[in-house]
Amino acid sequence: MFNGKNILITGGTGSFGKQFVRTILQRYKPNKIIIYSRDELKQYEMAQKYNDSCMRYFIGDVRDLSRLQKAMRDVDYVVHAAALKHVPIAEYNPMECIKTNVMGAQNVIDACLENSVKKIIALSTDKAASPANLYGASKLVSDKLFVAANNLTGTHEIQFSVVRYGNVLGSRGSVIPYFQKLIANGATELPITEPNMTRFWITLQEGVNFVLKNFERMQGGEIFVPKIPSMKMVDMAKAIAPNLDIKVIGIRPGEKLHEIMCPLDDSHLTLEFQDHFVIKPSITFSSPINYTINRVGEKGKYVEAGFEYNSKDNDIWLTDAELLTKIELTHSEEK
Repeated sequence: MFNGKNILITGGTGSFGKQFVRTILQRYKPNKIIIYSRDELKQYEMAQKYNDSCMRYFIGDVRDLSRLQKAMRDVDYVVHAAALKHVPIAEYNPMECIKTNVMGAQNVIDACLENSVKKIIALSTDKAASPANLYGASKLVSDKLFVAANNLTGTHEIQFSVVRYGNVLGSRGSVIPYFQKLIANGATELPITEPNMTRFWITLQEGVNFVLKNFERMQGGEIFVPKIPSMKMVDMAKAIAPNLDIKVIGIRPGEKLHEIMCPLDDSHLTLEFQDHFVIKPSITFSSPINYTINRVGEKGKYVEAGFEYNSKDNDIWLTDAELLTKIELTHSEEK
């Protein structure tokens, strides 16, 4: 579906953006891939590696509506990946987080509407479900904005949806590269905030594949959640460095013990498919949509009342061997 199309990625120089571009170039023949981001050095470095004739690099901030409007001319599909994501930094700079994650999200929506973009997927996070920190709260607002945007499309065939998943193995700023850096520098112990803490885990490529598949599935208004494994943070540290001690340092401001992707309060809106969940909108669109059957013919069913998809009670768990295999695969994909 991406052959001959124009695709724009906000925050496209990040870990997801680079893997997304790599995958699109391998599988399809797009007309244009537009990287929209604000860091000229990251764009320059990315352009050295991804310099196909279809590539375009636009300097711009999602806070700048007029620049977004220009960048989205003739664009067919948008992936909104730009965000301020560091939990403690968001707590310390709350308004800056809101300007990018909330106001920036609305700017992306407005620019898409003005340019009649066909399909838009916004990347979310497990921290947006029952949020305990400003980053998660700002992404929850963003999710709500993108879902509600389907009521603003009028006669235009524009669809907005959200993809929500957990921690990304090997992504910039994630704990695994941090642990590996400590190990390389001769650390004798690894810091863990809480021994019982659990997290959802997904690889970059799995995240990209999920987003690409949901461009085919989407009807507008869905929050797509993949079924992915959990792992205790302490088990992850021991798998990476079995000979190092563990130092418990305490939970950081805004950090949860366990993460949630489908909240209990949304169980009446949640549908289970074979490899993912869909949280349908709580609001009603002018044209009712049957979310139990998606665009590719997959059928889902409503979960039981009181259902919650969290990292503590997950049915799927990463083993040490699976974790190490995924880390090795991630490193090979980056080369």
